[in-house]
This record gives sequence, C-alpha cells and structure tokens, in this order.
Amino acid sequence: FRFKDSLAEDLQRADLVISHAGAGSCLETLEKGKPLIVVINDKLMDNHQLELAKQLHRDGYVLYCNCSTLVETLQSMDLSALKPFPPGQPEKFASFLDKVFGLQ
Repeated sequence: FRFKDSLAEDLQRADLVISHAGAGSCLETLEKGKPLIVVINDKLMDNHQLELAKQLHRDGYVLYCNCSTLVETLQSMDLSALKPFPPGQPEKFASFLDKVFGLQ
C-alpha cells in the first residue's frame, strides 16, 4: 500500500491480514477480529516487534514468522486455533488515573 490515512475499510473487508509487528497495526487488526500473521523484520536492532509478536503468539492471538518463512506459514496455518482478542477496557485505565491523581 501507499500511505493511507486509515486502513479501517481494508481491514473490514479482509479475511486475513499480513502485517509487520507494529503495535498499532497489530492492535487495530486484532480489535477488528481479523486473523493476523505478523512478519518480523529480523534486521531491526533491539527488536521490540519480535517481543510483541512472540507475546501475542504465546497468548494465542496471532501467528508470526519472518520473510523467509512466510510461505511455509501460509501453507501450514490453522486460523481456527487463534483466539479472539478481548475488547479494550479504557474505563479501567481512566479509573487508575483518577486514583493516582486523587480524583476519586
């Protein structure tokens, strides 16, 4: 894709999303309830994307691979094994902040 202001329409129509492991990309896809394969960039230093992908995989929400194993992952994937991502609960964070700042 070239730059787009939003991928919301594309995500809504997608049956499967293949993405890098940026937190925004992963969370937006998972919140839409779409199956996700995360492709890791092995060349990044201090690869936080790998950490995120591994944790989301351990939790059962995504499959992950690198560029050289993407075809193998597509051929062997079982999307039915992925768990639905739980909805966010922003009210819990707001409540926490209220307590920290003495607003409750």
